[in-house]
Amino acid sequence: MYCDAHSGACDRVRFFLVGCAAPSVWAPDDAVAKAAYRHDGPTRLTLFTMVNNRNGNGGHTSLMINGSQRVIFDPAGSFKHETIPERNDVIFGITPQVADVYTRFHARKTWHVRIQQIDVSPEKAEQVMRLAQGYGAVPGAFCARATSEILAEAFPGQVSQTFYPVKLADQFAKVPGVTEQRLHEYDSDDNSKVLREWNPDAVARAATLN
Repeated sequence: MYCDAHSGACDRVRFFLVGCAAPSVWAPDDAVAKAAYRHDGPTRLTLFTMVNNRNGNGGHTSLMINGSQRVIFDPAGSFKHETIPERNDVIFGITPQVADVYTRFHARKTWHVRIQQIDVSPEKAEQVMRLAQGYGAVPGAFCARATSEILAEAFPGQVSQTFYPVKLADQFAKVPGVTEQRLHEYDSDDNSKVLREWNPDAVARAATLN
């Protein structure tokens, strides 16, 4: 089902989303404040699209936002760890190590990650971050729908709302300034070990030695 921004279909989809809302996850203030991290690079949006290597279909969509801090909007995502705070599909504390773990968690022998980046103004980054933090918990299979709604507000006339991850990525690719790369890895389909092996204390200790 396609939802055009100027059609009554959007109102119907919003009603459906409210009716099947996902459970709310709300990390405490101290955990979010402690985890907060701003990458020293440019203010930037990074769209992740998980693509099936067999048929080219999209399996998941998420959006990393580097503004006053760096977060990932991971709607209906499965990336969960007790040391990484989350509030309704917004993951906080996206250090370079966490960003690396996030992408490797999704790349495997049957899936690769299409990574699209665009540098934006600080104001645009904060707009997108506010939209992501205010969106609310997203039910399963609505990842592209939620992400595309946010990007449609940020890039009106260039991105429209869709339920299909690859269609969203193809639209985003046409926005001037977007660059693209793809991450391929060949781990087994059970990528849960990536998070099981994630040890932030060991990472912190290693950082102090460098």
